[in-house]
Amino acid sequence: MTNGAAGAAARVAHDVVRRAQQGDVEAFESLYRAHGPAVFAVARRMVGDEREARDLVQDIFVRAWERLASFRGDSSLGTWLHRLAVNLVVEKLRAARRDVLRFTDDDADAAPTPRSDADAIDARLDLDVALATLPAGARVVFVLHDLEGYSHEEIAQMTGIAAGTARAQLWRARRHLMKKLDP
Repeated sequence: MTNGAAGAAARVAHDVVRRAQQGDVEAFESLYRAHGPAVFAVARRMVGDEREARDLVQDIFVRAWERLASFRGDSSLGTWLHRLAVNLVVEKLRAARRDVLRFTDDDADAAPTPRSDADAIDARLDLDVALATLPAGARVVFVLHDLEGYSHEEIAQMTGIAAGTARAQLWRARRHLMKKLDP
């Protein structure tokens, strides 16, 4: 996209956000259509369940509608919605009294068995299925760190756990996933 086209697209996006902030439902629907798939992807990875993720997307966009007036444009709307989504999913996990903060792996001391190059080539990695086997807390930390790129300190702030706990959960989640994905 050329600079002129990029600038025009940014102006259109800004105009849609401004109209939505003023209560224009059609403008907000446009934002929902544009950003809904990315918000769903984050929620799906974090909760590991498609139906629950779809429900969360609705909750996230209700919250976005309620808080859209506070969006100042310091970051892109996509970034703002992403952070809103992550925060709401973490909040919902806490409210549901799930085990967000603990993850124990009974086989944590067992060394993973090495696989041959042929096995590695033939291995089919289905990350969504493997993620669903993780306890909620480990899944949240893994998704936030390894897939979404948050630091341990940011994860600690979002989830209310210590950064060291986030590191430990990530390490255990990776080991657990390696075992699940190893043929």
